[in-house]
Amino acid sequence: MESLATQSEDRLGGSRSVLVRQKRDHIALDELLRQIDGAHGRARQELLTRLCRLVFPHAFAEESVLWPLVRRVLPDGEELTLRIEREHQEINELFTELERLDPDSSEHRQLFDRIAGLLRQDVRDEEDDLLPKLQDALPRNRWIALGVAWEMVRRTAPTRPHPVVARRPPGNVVAAAPLTVTDRLRDRLDQVARRAHGAPSSAARHASAALAAVAGRVEHLPPLTRGERPETHT
Repeated sequence: MESLATQSEDRLGGSRSVLVRQKRDHIALDELLRQIDGAHGRARQELLTRLCRLVFPHAFAEESVLWPLVRRVLPDGEELTLRIEREHQEINELFTELERLDPDSSEHRQLFDRIAGLLRQDVRDEEDDLLPKLQDALPRNRWIALGVAWEMVRRTAPTRPHPVVARRPPGNVVAAAPLTVTDRLRDRLDQVARRAHGAPSSAARHASAALAAVAGRVEHLPPLTRGERPETHT
């Protein structure tokens, strides 16, 4: 069983394969983590926003499309996906805490270092273990079909941390529509707040905070927490 990291695009099924799409995002993630490490002020905040818009839709697509299949086709699928769901849960929790801190503070940098370590570990768990096992278990034509489904979910998924929402169906599926709307509106408003000056910037910040409060109430709704294993939070 060979890691995705050392396999060519052709061996992974071509550009539309879910394996290639996963690996492509992982490469982008590694580059963003390096850029954030050396950034300050507005540039650092913009890179962090880009990181969220990469990490959370990517994880949501995994949890909605790939991990249920892994549990069906791999004998150890439950164990494999539970381990990664725990990593995703911790990343969600830490990112929620990170959002409350000044991006240039020492506390922010220390917490971000923990998050970066978890993200890199998550990549290795997927590329070195889970995804090669899935690759061996499925015919090549399934990789492309999965890639299309994964990309469709990824493009319409929430872009912010939501630690209360289940990491499994049906909760995460129910959460997708309302939280995607609030998250992507917040992304737009935060972009306005960073680039505008004076009253428009203040108004955008207040509107984003109001949407964050709405999202916080939505994610606590009981249907959005169903389906998750209790061990995900340990």
